[in-house]
Amino acid sequence: MDQTTLTATQEIDFSLLALFARATITVQLVMISLIIASFWSWAIIIQKHILYRRARNDAEDFDAAFWSGEPLDELYDQIGPAPATSPQRVFAAGMTEWRRSHRADGRLIPGAVARIDRSMDVAITKESRNLTGGLTFLASVGSASPFVGLFGTVWGIKHAFEEIALAQSTNLAVVAPGIAEALLATGLGLLAAIPATIFYNKLTDDSDAIISGYEAFADEFNTILSRQLDAA
Repeated sequence: MDQTTLTATQEIDFSLLALFARATITVQLVMISLIIASFWSWAIIIQKHILYRRARNDAEDFDAAFWSGEPLDELYDQIGPAPATSPQRVFAAGMTEWRRSHRADGRLIPGAVARIDRSMDVAITKESRNLTGGLTFLASVGSASPFVGLFGTVWGIKHAFEEIALAQSTNLAVVAPGIAEALLATGLGLLAAIPATIFYNKLTDDSDAIISGYEAFADEFNTILSRQLDAA
């Protein structure tokens, strides 16, 4: 490398802001979209961690109250018409149907257990939607961001070759800036995709575990009611 080329290369600003500023409009739009996707992914990740921690704590508190030996009717009355937590809403759905299934003479309408089971399943489905909302976006970012970044890289390299052709030179000072700008798009794509993929898998496992806890409680609750019916 001759001294002129070395001097010209050293004078080029390779900071991230400079690379972004020199990129074409298309590559800049790709970079901006990837940065926004990355920030949005982290917002979802943080929000889900807080939500899942609260859901686990709520489940522990409700389990302690449910298995404390307190009559279920009294627990239901304490919860009231507007349950505050997910486990309470699942429990309230079952208890509401249980009370509705009693006739005026105190006897149960046939098929009560099946209706209670369906009511709790509907409540669990609603809670699962709240738990899993936003995870699809993480999956989309994890799978699509590398390709979006690759598109920006291909477009940037194309522009770099055009500049080389116009300059009639393969000098490093001509080639290096365009290649660096193009590769920045791929780097941003990976920066968005890797955390989104990792946390999508983790958060999916966490939500599945929480939902499984709701389903296990619904099965236990139905078992208790079935036992009471058989005893009656």
